Amino acid sequence: MSDLILSSAVILILTASLLLVLRWGHLILYGEMPTSLFAFFAILFTSGLDVGLIIFPLGEFPVYATEAVYGFTNPLAIEFGFWGFLIWLFYFVTTFYFCLVEPSLKLFEIPWVKWINNAIVITTCAFTGYLFLTYLPDYLSGVTTFQQYLIAGMVLMIAVLSSTDIRYVKLLSLSSTWLFFVLIVLVWQYGGLGFRGLAENLVDLSQYFGVIHQFIMPFSDYHAFYLFWWFAWSIMIGQFVARFVGGLRTWQLLLALLCIPSIPIALWFSVLFGVYERNIEITGLLNGFMLLVGVVFVVNSLDSLTRLYSSNLNWTVAEMGFRKYVTLHWLLLYTLILLYRFTPLRIEWIGLVVIVFYLLVTTLIIRYRRDLQTHDLTRNKAQQT
Repeated sequence: MSDLILSSAVILILTASLLLVLRWGHLILYGEMPTSLFAFFAILFTSGLDVGLIIFPLGEFPVYATEAVYGFTNPLAIEFGFWGFLIWLFYFVTTFYFCLVEPSLKLFEIPWVKWINNAIVITTCAFTGYLFLTYLPDYLSGVTTFQQYLIAGMVLMIAVLSSTDIRYVKLLSLSSTWLFFVLIVLVWQYGGLGFRGLAENLVDLSQYFGVIHQFIMPFSDYHAFYLFWWFAWSIMIGQFVARFVGGLRTWQLLLALLCIPSIPIALWFSVLFGVYERNIEITGLLNGFMLLVGVVFVVNSLDSLTRLYSSNLNWTVAEMGFRKYVTLHWLLLYTLILLYRFTPLRIEWIGLVVIVFYLLVTTLIIRYRRDLQTHDLTRNKAQQT
């Protein structure tokens, strides 16, 4: 049943994306705090991804290489299909909504919509911290259980502290983007691929586009996990990054979301796959640098999402004071991290809630479509003048 719901939801996202481009393709979109394209990309890339991008691939390549369900293409193309290109349509639909539709209809100011939305944001935000806590021993050998929980709590504290000031958003996003590119270069050199090896891996990765239709429907439980995970992130990431859209047309926003984040993802997976193929173990300073980049990704994601839900619920520093703000958000998120750790709580459940939430919001959009049409007409006239 869940696979049927998930498949239907993905098809609806694809259909909605096509209709949005056909109907509003040339409409120019602006957020509340428009930024340059590079700054927008950095904010999108580092907020829209988390530590899983760093820690998952080396453990997943062997699975994709041996299990029959993934036999329709190579492991590198499978990994890219789970993280890149088509999957970013999820963010396109929600970013468009919060740029154009929400300012007119203000559906997310309806109390019950607001509370469901922010419950989704908070629980999904905590999942990032849970991933870091769970996989920390893989990158920090010899860490004890106590140290594992202590380090996760300290990283969460840094994220909550950084969320107290909006100035840290661009700083974190730009620094984590540049650190990620540096990491790609270091791993590329460490793996000894050279330009030829990198090019060959990129060619293998490009096989994804020949089987892209395979990634629309969930073809394994693990693929379904990824799709639910992306659904769980989609509303809050669109809600956050829409603020920074700086004059892109709708079709340009679509291309930017599909292509720009996929480039560093493709490079990263290609150099990591070279390390995997050569059976090279990443140790020492490079392992430490990978951990550092992962920590920065975690801080950046938690910072962005904490800022989002605290603003939505008016649980801000200005309203609560610095100490109460930090204490509340740290305790709330760390408690949820522990719930993921010690209870059956799963990100798939959150993704399913998001799909149902999509249907409720779509119903409200249809109900208030006349207000949207009036807003659309006003925008078009303003652009013409």
